Amino acid sequence: MTRRGAIALLLSIAWLGACRKHVHSEPAAQNPWLDAAAKVSLGTGTPAEDDGQWTMPAKDYANTRYSRLTQITPENVKDLKLVWSQKTGVEGGHEAAPLVVGRTMYVVTPFPNHVLAFDLEKPGSPPKWTYEPKPVPAARGVACCDLVNRGMAFWEGRIYMNTLDDFTIALDAATGAEVWRTKLGEVTRGETITMAPLVVKGHVLVGNSGGEMGVRGWLTALDAKTGSIAWRAWSTGPDRDVLIGPEFKPHYASDRGADLGVRTWPVEQWRIGGGTVWGFVSYDPELDLIYYGTANPGPWNHEARPGDNKWTAGIFARRPSDGAAIWFYQWSPHDVYDHDGVNENVLFDATSADAKTRKVLAHADRNGYVYVLDRVTGEVLSAAPFVHVSSSNGVDLASGRPNMVAALAPTTGKVTRNICPASAGGKDWQPMSFSPHTGLLYIPHQNLCMDEEGLESNYVEGTPYVGANTRFYPGPGGHRGVLTAWNPMTARKVWSIDENFPVWSGTVATATDVVFYGTMDGWFKAVHARTGAELWKFKTDSGVIGQPVTYRGPDGKQYIAVLDGVGGWAGAVVSNDLDPLDGTGAIGFVHAMADLKNATKKGGAVYVFALP
Repeated sequence: MTRRGAIALLLSIAWLGACRKHVHSEPAAQNPWLDAAAKVSLGTGTPAEDDGQWTMPAKDYANTRYSRLTQITPENVKDLKLVWSQKTGVEGGHEAAPLVVGRTMYVVTPFPNHVLAFDLEKPGSPPKWTYEPKPVPAARGVACCDLVNRGMAFWEGRIYMNTLDDFTIALDAATGAEVWRTKLGEVTRGETITMAPLVVKGHVLVGNSGGEMGVRGWLTALDAKTGSIAWRAWSTGPDRDVLIGPEFKPHYASDRGADLGVRTWPVEQWRIGGGTVWGFVSYDPELDLIYYGTANPGPWNHEARPGDNKWTAGIFARRPSDGAAIWFYQWSPHDVYDHDGVNENVLFDATSADAKTRKVLAHADRNGYVYVLDRVTGEVLSAAPFVHVSSSNGVDLASGRPNMVAALAPTTGKVTRNICPASAGGKDWQPMSFSPHTGLLYIPHQNLCMDEEGLESNYVEGTPYVGANTRFYPGPGGHRGVLTAWNPMTARKVWSIDENFPVWSGTVATATDVVFYGTMDGWFKAVHARTGAELWKFKTDSGVIGQPVTYRGPDGKQYIAVLDGVGGWAGAVVSNDLDPLDGTGAIGFVHAMADLKNATKKGGAVYVFALP
């Protein structure tokens, strides 16, 4: 998906090559309820004790990516050694988190979506079995932004996975035998699946990708035992399709009214309006609600779709049993910049100084703000910028809407410059972690701005439907990546580490105040959770964009694992062999990443570390 344009200006843009650490005290943000005296605790989606396994994409239903294991500490992490490594046999963007169930590790690759099971009891952890689902090659031609897969889920003896060509598959975890497979979408429409499934109350939850192809988004629940479809909730269209009924009670007035999924669009535009679902799903067992984001409206050229474009670029709370919508909040009404809305939602409880406890969720959006919402009602409690933002001036807590800068809204045939953050956002899919021990979120993200020109766009099924030329470049400071420690109670940055390239990996936090993350030039790092001080690092063969995990092995030791294999939207210049001189490649991301080919190479391997 490239367009011709000017030669990349990257070499003329100064950036600071070495990573740098900053301790910050940013201006106070809007925060009418949360305060510095508030205490945090894990949400109800987290078990009371850590069994040492990693059985779902984010460790727990609350999406914390927090481990209570304690053997690896800030004092001894410097002694971590590589204990085994295995190539996956596939090169490309490896964005998944390994699963660890009992004495087996499971890894899924990008297309062709091989699944590998490693025996953790034997020296070197050799493969136990491999499963090859053989997705149709046509899926490669319609996948936006690389051929990634973001992980799998385990439930009651089965591994659940998605393929790029729109199948959800259940495997016998012991043997790798296929138990069932169900087709959910159509590649000919430009539809693919890249997300990690989640199993809630016997339902496998799966969403689609393809917002840049005019795909209409949905979240589907399948019976985990049989693979039959239990319900599907569309992200656009009439209330009956969106599963909006009597229980739907959004907090903000702009989200109330009949059939807003039709009436906030031009006639029939909602049928090709995007709102795909390819991020992570959270679940609160006590409230019995799932939470997930809906992606950008299509096309990117917003002049083609006047209106708020419900229910895109927002978050739904639904019942897992029947999909009934309970509330919705829109991060970016009438999303102008592909700022999307699918980033993960981390659940925890907050107790204020006057001992009132509130169930909240934290979300770092592509539009540049970290939000804290009441997850019972969908009310925004705070929204503060975590990156440089020029496209809006804060979020109005009364209406819930960002105050957009009209002069920076792109128009057809005219280049609008200095839009921050870029379409990839202050943060994209790469998941943050949350430590109740420090009370901080650990946000991996980028520092990118862009120029954009609107283009005429016509919908043709199965072809790109974008309507915009964009070119990304580094934001203030010249670096392209950041790891930020953020206090959601005060809505302030605590410390940050600048990285040369976007930090496109996930993070994991431990009870001993160690945070792990990877860099696109191939460093896997451990830093102190309270200060950001670098404690350890290891150079992998390829860039790291996977999600680290930590687990207890059969020998009782704590291990750290991560996949390398550079790629994804940010790394497509390497994984898809794009021309670094064509800055329009990867919808303008290549303009900011032309030098990545000099820093790393393709790869695909799992690395496992432990103390001696």
